[in-house]
Amino acid sequence: MEILGATAVLLVICAFFLLLNTIQVIRRQGKGKLPPGPTPLPFLGNFLQLRGEEVFKSLLEFGKKYGPVYTIHLGMEPVVVLCSFDIVKEALNDNGDEFGARGHMPLLEKISHGGHGVVASNGERWKQLRRFSLMTLRNFGMGKRSIEERIQEEAHFLTNEFKYTKGQPVDPTFYFSKAVSNVICSVVFGDRFEYEDTEFLRLLGLLNQVFRGFSSVWGQLYNIFPKVMGKLPGPHNMIFKSVNSLQEFIMQRINMHQETLDPSSPRDFIDCFLIKMQQEKDVPQTEFHMQGALNTTFDMFGAGTETVSTTLRYGLLILLKHPDIEERIQKEIDSVIGRNRAPCIEDRSRMPYTDAVIHEIQRFVDIIPMGIPHKVTRDIQFQGYFIPKGTTVYPMLSSVLHDPKQFKYPDIFNPGHFIDENGKFCKNDGFMPFSSGKRICVGEGLARMELFLFITTILQNYTLRSPVDTEDLDLTPELSGFGNIPRPYKLCFIPR
Repeated sequence: MEILGATAVLLVICAFFLLLNTIQVIRRQGKGKLPPGPTPLPFLGNFLQLRGEEVFKSLLEFGKKYGPVYTIHLGMEPVVVLCSFDIVKEALNDNGDEFGARGHMPLLEKISHGGHGVVASNGERWKQLRRFSLMTLRNFGMGKRSIEERIQEEAHFLTNEFKYTKGQPVDPTFYFSKAVSNVICSVVFGDRFEYEDTEFLRLLGLLNQVFRGFSSVWGQLYNIFPKVMGKLPGPHNMIFKSVNSLQEFIMQRINMHQETLDPSSPRDFIDCFLIKMQQEKDVPQTEFHMQGALNTTFDMFGAGTETVSTTLRYGLLILLKHPDIEERIQKEIDSVIGRNRAPCIEDRSRMPYTDAVIHEIQRFVDIIPMGIPHKVTRDIQFQGYFIPKGTTVYPMLSSVLHDPKQFKYPDIFNPGHFIDENGKFCKNDGFMPFSSGKRICVGEGLARMELFLFITTILQNYTLRSPVDTEDLDLTPELSGFGNIPRPYKLCFIPR
């Protein structure tokens, strides 16, 4: 009898959630027809139909079944997914105002303290912080000779560091993290760290944990069931501990800057933010306050470190797998640059093959496959479907970077995707690793400079060798969630 009673209670609960789910769907369809999609279960939504370690591949497969615009339920929340270059471009570029807000992502909302900073914010806050961040980055050299010189200097420190490996196998992870992070640190904090600095290594380890945590099954579970996961123990809580430690360090730096601030001579990004705070101290509802300073600086530091360094690490793994491509890049380096001067950005226009390889690395590694979620700012009819205001939208960047209409061999690493019949570099509209439209990455220009200068400087000075047979090198990601993270590997830097 007890079992029958428990079963009856369970059935009543399931019926309640099913009814609640049905009411929500009917309400959303009241003004029109939501895009089709797999049938959700009460409370769980379509969670059981997603492959935990490769969520974005599950979403791409749904796109093949339901079309390039479809609805999936992450828990009880309906999310519209956009697949293919044409659809993503129409949404982000042609309808940029309507699709330009940041969507619901509980992990991001928690670490941004409810939507502070550039990445997670919306509305007037986002407009002001993005405008300020772009202007400040430009003032400190982004896109100019001064930032190029900082990257060249860091590339020199990096290649010098490889000398100490004496051709022995090393894990490149933190070599690249240290070099890439020091570029953004010089802009944000006003100086670089020594490579052996234990505090610096601790920070980089924390950033790596956060990026991996976002891409893990636990991170995805939190995004789908935040209220439940927020009350449970588990590895997802390490994300928040790591973020707290990083933000404590940044807060210390901000306080140090406050004590030595000279408004007439800003030294870095933090100084500029503090000066803006002073200017707007009497402005009601100002977005320039201590919480904004903390989260905006965190965005710059985190985004400016992990995505580029992971792309570099993945890129060198690809070059290990394809030594013929590495050799051809080195021939172009020798022809255009030689061995006696540092590579510079001006060289890129005369190095079409190298430029094509770097673009293909970014396309192939597909570093943020699902993109960061967007949200529609008003009720909109899109592709014949009704999408209500406030609906979260995932523009699947992976579907763009692997669209067979844009790239002849979408699942194969082929620099020919960016080279025309005359051997010249050719652009491809499907190249969207930085997203597109109003929410395109603030640091796109800096990231592209870093990838070119670091890769060419490394290959100018070293030949890459794998301690294992290249046939055994696996290019599939170790983790595929928020980000694609390469499998661990070692390589040898052999002086040329």
